[in-house]
Amino acid sequence: MTTLTSNKSNKMAKIIYWVSTGLLALFILPGIFFMNTPMAIEGTKHLGLPEWFRLELSIGSFIGGLILILPFIGKRIKEWAYVALGIVYISALIAHLSVDGLILKSFIPVVTFGILIVSYVYYHRIKSND
Repeated sequence: MTTLTSNKSNKMAKIIYWVSTGLLALFILPGIFFMNTPMAIEGTKHLGLPEWFRLELSIGSFIGGLILILPFIGKRIKEWAYVALGIVYISALIAHLSVDGLILKSFIPVVTFGILIVSYVYYHRIKSND
């Protein structure tokens, strides 16, 4: 009975992990194709960030997103990808709050950060059961 419950729990953990990680990938990976759009350029200017930062952030986020979804990437590398993406979303929140103030749009990075945390927690649940 315990094994059946454990298998069901592990299966549910895998589903939650892949759904949350898939959502992150859908948000992160396409961004590389839009890094030179007028909207991205204007957003960077609006936040007062240097031009090179937009490119660095886009490329770094794309690499981090790939690391999260590729199952053959090692645990330590995934840990660093989670940390880096977490810093990106916390920094985005701070930047938007600093420039735009307390408006709803400023809190969009919190949603993504929340999904990142869910992915991270369930990644470790799966790895502890393996």
